[in-house]
Amino acid sequence: MGWIALRMLTGDRVKFIGLLFGVAFSTLLITQQLSIFVNLVMRGGVSVQEVATADIWVMDPATRTADATAPMPSTALERVRGVEGVAYASPLIRTGAVVRTPEGDLEPVNIVGVDDATLIGLPRNMAEGDRLSLLEPDAVFIDDVGARRLFPLDYDVVGTRLELNDQRAVIHGITDSIPTFTSTVILYTRYSNALRYAPGTRNRLSFVLVRSVEGIDAGEVAESIEAETGLKARTSTDFAREGIFFIIENTGIPFNFGITVLLGFVVGVAIVSLTFSLFIRDNIKQFGALKAIGVTNGRIRRMVAVQAGFVGLVGYGIGVLLAELFFVSFAALDTFKGFFMPWQIPLFAAVVVLIMILLTGFLALRNVLKTEPAEVFR
Repeated sequence: MGWIALRMLTGDRVKFIGLLFGVAFSTLLITQQLSIFVNLVMRGGVSVQEVATADIWVMDPATRTADATAPMPSTALERVRGVEGVAYASPLIRTGAVVRTPEGDLEPVNIVGVDDATLIGLPRNMAEGDRLSLLEPDAVFIDDVGARRLFPLDYDVVGTRLELNDQRAVIHGITDSIPTFTSTVILYTRYSNALRYAPGTRNRLSFVLVRSVEGIDAGEVAESIEAETGLKARTSTDFAREGIFFIIENTGIPFNFGITVLLGFVVGVAIVSLTFSLFIRDNIKQFGALKAIGVTNGRIRRMVAVQAGFVGLVGYGIGVLLAELFFVSFAALDTFKGFFMPWQIPLFAAVVVLIMILLTGFLALRNVLKTEPAEVFR
């Protein structure tokens, strides 16, 4: 009976393709939009995740994210170093400035000043140049996305001189890093240079990057730092999560993407239910004939379930494949750099498609069960 159900389903190619299109379009919209949403909000924690050498971030209690900081006095560094369980602690400054390119254009940038001695605070990977070249006088690194924004594609960025708040800066390397949520150009330099490039108030220290002693839980060390210094201390995982939730709570991104996902579900249900109802109506005589020869309602239900399941499975597979092809095709664009599809999203889409198929199948099955075998002979 399952084979007969599939032959009935594929017999009308137009309606069969319409059913596949409805499920595939809904799956594509849900998986693609949810993946973009997840990757966007995850950029709220990129600045923390890029620093692999620290497992605790210490900051002023008013600081909420790595991009919205309240400066601390420089004495906070020594206070943190004196806490038991701290293997080492390094200063980090994050502040804004304006850079003038060789063409004379002005561009706002974020300056990240890392420890002069250890260079702790730099991103994990370098696209061009050597990390130790940051020790050169007036040396800065620029992120790869920012380099492509400021300079033409064929421009030799390394060695370029910039005017940074009336100070000389020379690009000695390009980092390979994921853009932040604001996608601002990032310049990395030594802490002493950052103080000179971006003069400001008396308190300049943004963060203290801490590595806990091996064998001691980072969360316990963070609690000890808070208790002894009065500063805010978070593990890298917790601080990155706070940056993500800050974006969710203070922007309209979740609401807008939620509407898109809901529309994808509604449109999918509308297309599939309408097409499936037309398919059932056109084949109502065949179902009546099957009931006339003794096929029970239970077998009819299984036949419709096979048809709906086949449409859902094939349409879902096409939709997920198209969503994955979207990210593969646009992976080279800076806008989508680092974007991927988490495994939870296809799983969620599968549940949505299952609900869609059950709903449309139930609506279509009602007409079949009401059909009387005598209608075939009228």
